[in-house]
Amino acid sequence: MFQKILTALDNSPYSDYGMGNAIAIAKAYKAAVTGCHVYAARLHETRFMDMESGLPERYQSETILKRQRDIHASLITKGLGIISDSYLDRFEKRCRDAGVVCERKNREGKNFTEIVKETEEGDYDLVVMGNLGMGVVENSLIGSVCERVVRKTRKDILVVKDNTPIKGTILVAIDGSPYAYWGLMVALGLQKSFSCAIEAVAAFDPYFHQVAFKNIADALSEEAAKVFKFKEQEKLHDEIIDKGMAKLYEGHLEMAAKVASARGVEIKTTLLSGKAYNEILKTIQMKRPSLLIMGRFGLHQVTESDIGSNAENLLRLAPCNVFIGGKGFNPHEVIKTTSDAAPAIEWTEEALKRLGKVPPFAKGMAKKAIEDYAKEKRHNKITEAVMDEAVKKLLPPSAKRAMGIPDE
Repeated sequence: MFQKILTALDNSPYSDYGMGNAIAIAKAYKAAVTGCHVYAARLHETRFMDMESGLPERYQSETILKRQRDIHASLITKGLGIISDSYLDRFEKRCRDAGVVCERKNREGKNFTEIVKETEEGDYDLVVMGNLGMGVVENSLIGSVCERVVRKTRKDILVVKDNTPIKGTILVAIDGSPYAYWGLMVALGLQKSFSCAIEAVAAFDPYFHQVAFKNIADALSEEAAKVFKFKEQEKLHDEIIDKGMAKLYEGHLEMAAKVASARGVEIKTTLLSGKAYNEILKTIQMKRPSLLIMGRFGLHQVTESDIGSNAENLLRLAPCNVFIGGKGFNPHEVIKTTSDAAPAIEWTEEALKRLGKVPPFAKGMAKKAIEDYAKEKRHNKITEAVMDEAVKKLLPPSAKRAMGIPDE
């Protein structure tokens, strides 16, 4: 899974925490780890030139200024190089003591820019860095370098917030997205190496639509409410969407459990109700896992995003180390190879056309509900007749009308 690991170094305590985790993971996976320190010699040169206008008059001649610039540039470049090498010496010794293959890298330039360049040029599987650096103050949540690297890179990244090793429980956030299932695969790999327990959590928010509908109700005129079919829409959410969302996220957790079981691991699953990042945060505060694993994006990723909102909030607020998965994974690639994996249910063309009439916001839940019904009744193909049976059993008349399904 991980063969090349990059860890960013700046000699801060958080950098040391990250270094420790990088070396531990490298040892577990028999991987190589590269330590990288970035120094900004040219920045010092620019700052020195900015201050030249304030020097005494006897230093203002171009000849003297050029000599001073050359001396300053030489001293700064050489000095920063020596400091960088000393950081890398410490890193190399820790790797050697742990029996881990390592490589040293120092780069000159803007810190986050050079780290991102190194992640791409070095073709690393995993980036490990402390969430804070030398500039930490009392109310710091995340350092600017760490946040920028997280946003800019698409690699798997482990953000280390304290000196806690990987142990105890790993909490994995599951939302049905390929990124979340990749996070689960990472957790299963770490579980094998570090003997951790895994708990998968999925959070859905049944309360948002209540707030939204109240807000809309206050704004709509009576006539507009009739055009919008406000009462029917609200009833649809009350009767179907909330229950459907719970069932949908339960399905994501069931899939996670199947994937783990196919790898010979039993995991705990927990369904949470409320604002996703807030419920996961409360779970972390209560259960104190050593590591939170989540996907960079959720199910509603758009091209313009550099990170999902739940991942962004938990990156900042979670009081534990955070792994952000940068790639996707299809869970069926694991469970399809097991002898007890249930075959996929086939849909007839007519049934799919009828499903197409369901409003987009409810289609996923409707599809899963019908497939669950078909499995329960041991149907191996979903026809219009099977849909009729499912609809009749699962949906009240008002919801069927709102979803464009005629009463029969």
